[in-house]
Amino acid sequence: MEIRTKSLKFDADQKLLDYVEKKVSKLSRFSDSLDDVEVTLSLLKEPENKNVKIQTRAYGHDLLIERSATSFEDAVSAAVDAMKEKIVRTKEKIAD
Repeated sequence: MEIRTKSLKFDADQKLLDYVEKKVSKLSRFSDSLDDVEVTLSLLKEPENKNVKIQTRAYGHDLLIERSATSFEDAVSAAVDAMKEKIVRTKEKIAD
């Protein structure tokens, strides 16, 4: 599984990129069919201005999760948790 991380409107430091890599790589446990995962980090104008978008393709479906929080770490964790659930639901639909 290849993880591509983009940061919009700011330069992400290595610590944040390592955190994203560590968290997102856990998604591979839930599906063998994940090829590429694209993570986009961006800043918004709202109070919860750290936005994370995770895009991937599994079981022939495009999956997209977007979460915002006051820190990138919180937003990444929330997005990864939501993506885990979405992958499991998609996998169950295919099995039925």
